[in-house]
Amino acid sequence: MEPKNKQTRREFLTKSMLGVAGMAITANWLSSCSKSSKTQLSLPPLLSQAPDGELLKAGLVGCGGRGTGAAVQFINAGPNLELAAMGDVFEDQLVDSRKRIKDQTGQEVPEGQCFTGFDAYKKVIDSGVDVVLLAAPPYFRPLHFAACVDAHKHVFMEKPLGVDPVGIRSVLSSAKRADDLGLTVITGTQRHHQESYIETYKRIMQGEIGDIVAANCYWNTGQVWYKSRKPGWSDMEYMIRNWNNFCWLQGDHIEDQGVHNIDVINWFMGGKFPKSANGNGSRHRRITGDQYDNFSVDYIYEGNIHMHAMFRQIDGCANKVGEYIRGTKGYSDCRSYIAKPNGEEVWTYEKPEDVNSPYLQEHIHLVTSIRRNEPVNEAELTAKSTLTSIMGRIAAYTGKEVTWDEMMKSSLQLGPEGGPESVNSLGSSELVNSKVPVPGTED
Repeated sequence: MEPKNKQTRREFLTKSMLGVAGMAITANWLSSCSKSSKTQLSLPPLLSQAPDGELLKAGLVGCGGRGTGAAVQFINAGPNLELAAMGDVFEDQLVDSRKRIKDQTGQEVPEGQCFTGFDAYKKVIDSGVDVVLLAAPPYFRPLHFAACVDAHKHVFMEKPLGVDPVGIRSVLSSAKRADDLGLTVITGTQRHHQESYIETYKRIMQGEIGDIVAANCYWNTGQVWYKSRKPGWSDMEYMIRNWNNFCWLQGDHIEDQGVHNIDVINWFMGGKFPKSANGNGSRHRRITGDQYDNFSVDYIYEGNIHMHAMFRQIDGCANKVGEYIRGTKGYSDCRSYIAKPNGEEVWTYEKPEDVNSPYLQEHIHLVTSIRRNEPVNEAELTAKSTLTSIMGRIAAYTGKEVTWDEMMKSSLQLGPEGGPESVNSLGSSELVNSKVPVPGTED
């Protein structure tokens, strides 16, 4: 299989949530960040647990740390919930996850419902489950999501929702079909389920900081996990086990982590997305793979509103994770306060003691939506936030301005020839030799 990562710039540039009746935090028609537009706020319920109902069975695809966590959170979201199937490319990873889930919840998936290999996702989907939890490497997300929708399954899927424009357009298509089928799809953008963000969002949508004029976001932390190659691992096995460090599998950390912050700004912009991006980035201390360890991107929204996004994974540096938004009447950190231009705070969020983790609230929302027959579909918004992060990555990799329209038309598809469907064996691959991008060297 030949790599498709090496492409010129010319080559690659060629439903809001439904509130649960009686429980949604819903505002009437309120002013958005633009005086001339209106937006109806429809926000998720914040409950101690999901309501009881008939047994819901879930299947897990991708048994790493995040997948294991999602399975535990699904089980803990309310009564009568069961993890009924599991699937992963690697047996050792599945075995470890199965044990951890049993230790934390008391539930043990039967051996006959545990599947391994590249087709494990198909077997999980066909195993009689109602819900599928998607947590394999992001490269496979569009393929797995499409298969779930084809099988009429409700879905929880982790962010990011893809690594390239072709994959994101696939997710957008699947999201539309999920709407038509009345399926619930919850994504891993947990800040939409965090009360501090929700309370701040409501006030900003009511105009408490005026018209939005600028924004910043950050995910600056230390080096994240990586795996060194072990004797006997093929090229493909090494890359998939070390997926967090290869662009074709993860999309770089501007997607994996930065998408959270980018998504918050898009959300607080009233569901708008930037028209263009110009940025830079580099690699100083990353140990494996082909990705950058820092990004700085200038996104421009309609009305010449700029958002500066900064992401870094380097030890020994100043850390900062969060968002900041400024309006004509004041500013906010999007989660804990609103202040006047002179710095005087006019509102501060005080966290109640009984609020669940937003990671758990996602699954409470998922189950509540299904049991109340009030479909919720977050896939489109999260897919477009993922595309925003892809746009920033490409701007930094190439050193060129990249536009939203170019991304929506781009033929860029990372990974082997043939796309995700062609990855079906742990053999050799030239992708293991992918070079770190050098800005300004492509057409």
